[in-house]
Amino acid sequence: MTVRLADIAAQAGVSEATVSRVLNGKPSVAAGTRQAVLAALDVLGYERPVRLRQRSEGLVGLITPELDNPIFPALAQVIGQDLTRQGYTPVLATQTPGGSTEDELTEMLVDRGVAGIIYVSGLHADTTADTKRYADLRAQGVPFVLVDGFSAKVQAPFISPDDRAAMTLAVAHLVSLGHTSIGLAVGPRRFVPVQRKMEGFVRALQDQLNLSPDLVEATLIQHSLYSLEGGQAAARSLIERGCTAVVCASDMMALGAVRAARQAGLQVPRDFSVVGFDDSPLIAFTDPPLTTIRKPVPAMGQAAVRTLLEEVGGTPAPHSEFVFMPELVVRGSTASRPKVRRSAA
Repeated sequence: MTVRLADIAAQAGVSEATVSRVLNGKPSVAAGTRQAVLAALDVLGYERPVRLRQRSEGLVGLITPELDNPIFPALAQVIGQDLTRQGYTPVLATQTPGGSTEDELTEMLVDRGVAGIIYVSGLHADTTADTKRYADLRAQGVPFVLVDGFSAKVQAPFISPDDRAAMTLAVAHLVSLGHTSIGLAVGPRRFVPVQRKMEGFVRALQDQLNLSPDLVEATLIQHSLYSLEGGQAAARSLIERGCTAVVCASDMMALGAVRAARQAGLQVPRDFSVVGFDDSPLIAFTDPPLTTIRKPVPAMGQAAVRTLLEEVGGTPAPHSEFVFMPELVVRGSTASRPKVRRSAA
């Protein structure tokens, strides 16, 4: 191996240590130097390590959370269809409880030589996660795009909905119906979309109802899980605090909020109004049909594909965030504030 390293180093005009770093996929090697080493491997007839072989133009990895939340398969469908139209084959890798981690799925996709990877609501959205994994991936020359979440530490293009604007739309709708005690049911605080929704919600209540930020954060925001059960628990707490309406961070949470209201002896929307987030497939057919904030899934999915393929083609997008405006969809789960607040049973 020493002789091979020496031969490669001589051919590429670099040190043996640099050759070693390239062959082992280590960061901190200039792109030109890395390419020179790979060219030397080819010239001398040595087989490239799997991780350094020419990437297939036909495969693009898509890593999503578990598919229980219908917004994720909806986004995966948009991305998959757009990739297929562009001549690529999507490889869907889904994280499941107790299953493969994001890092393990990334390694699997890289070993299979994908042309690039799109991450949806991954560790890049978790402010407590180590972002070094993305720097290492970039050092290996793998293009990637990150959807839902932002980190200034990660050098990559991001695709996001405007969570702050979404809260302004939801609060303005409920205030127009006469609600003055509005709660927010969201996921854990460490996630970027949660923090942005909180910021938008606090600002909206401050602007439209003149409520102090401290009061809003202390009494009108309830953290829970992104699930039906999580929304149910959060809404139960907000109902007990006297809220007549709730904005939820997902449609699944909103369905849980409807259940909590009914368990408390309240009718939706006569006694309690509920606003969801996403406008997931079939959500218009719930009982009652859910008023929600429509996430611009088609535009976001197509932008993710376009941005990734531009980078694959050698024209990388800048380290920036492309933000898409959501839309309020009014249906049957919101109504005027009840004149007499019925006590929770």
